[in-house]
Amino acid sequence: MRRFFALLAAAVFVIAAPFAALADAPVLMMATTTSTDNTGLLDELAPAFQEATGIELRWTSVGTGKALELGKNCDVDVLLVHAPDLEKAFVSDGYGVNRKEVMYNDFVVIGPPSDPANVKGMSVKEAFETIRSKKALFASRGDNSGTHATELELWKKAGIKEPDKESWYIQTGQGMLNTINIAAERDAYTLTDRGTFIKYEANHDGNPPLVILVEGDESLFNQYSVIAVNPKRCENVKYDLAMKFIEWMTSQEAQKKIADFRLLGKQLFVPNAK
Repeated sequence: MRRFFALLAAAVFVIAAPFAALADAPVLMMATTTSTDNTGLLDELAPAFQEATGIELRWTSVGTGKALELGKNCDVDVLLVHAPDLEKAFVSDGYGVNRKEVMYNDFVVIGPPSDPANVKGMSVKEAFETIRSKKALFASRGDNSGTHATELELWKKAGIKEPDKESWYIQTGQGMLNTINIAAERDAYTLTDRGTFIKYEANHDGNPPLVILVEGDESLFNQYSVIAVNPKRCENVKYDLAMKFIEWMTSQEAQKKIADFRLLGKQLFVPNAK
C-alpha cells in the first residue's frame, strides 16, 4: 500500500507540475487593434511566444487610439497597433519606447456587389469624391482607431472635409467586423484592412455580402508596429517582458508564423521587421 500511494503521489505531481508552471508564468499585458484579434493572428502567436519565452500574453482588443490611451495610463505593458503618426507622437511625447515595425497589409474599400456609386476600379481619391457627390451610404468606424485615422486622411486627400454631419455618413463607433456587418445591412461602403476582410470572407464561406471594389492605391498601405510602454513614465510596467515580446516579434520564428498565417488560402499579414 505504501508503494501504491507513493506511485500515486508521484503521478499526481507529474500531472500537476505543468499546470503549476503555467499558473506561475509571468504575464505580459498588451493593448492591440481589433484586426490582430479578430483575424485570429494572436491566437496563433501567443502560444508560440509562451513556448519560446515562458511568458503568457494577454491582450485587450480596441481601436489604436484607445490602445495608446491604455499605454499612457500605464494599464498595459506593450502595444501592437497600426497608426504610424499617432504612434510616433506617442513615442516623442515620452509614453513609449523601442517602436519596431513588424508587419503590414493594406486597406481596401468594400461595398455591395451592385456598386451603387460605380466606384469599382477607381483610385481612392476618385472613389471618395464619387461617394460624396452621389451621397452613397458610407459606414465609418468613428472610433479613433488606426482604420478611422486612415479614413479621415483619405477624405482630406480627396479635398473633402470629414462628412460627420452628412445623412449618408454612418458612424458606428464599433470595431471593424461589426462595422462591416452594419455596412452590409445598409448596402453601404466602408474602409477595412485586408486581413479583417479575409476573416469576414471566411465567416461567409468565401461568399460575403460585401466585396472589394477599390484596392492597390499607395495611400492604402497599412503598417503595424510594437511599442513598449516607457518604464520612466510607468514604474510598474513590465518593461523586461515587453522587450522580450518585441525581440520575439522581430525574430525569424515569429516573422515566419506571421507569413504563414492564412485564411481561405490567403495571406493576411506580410512580415517586415528590419
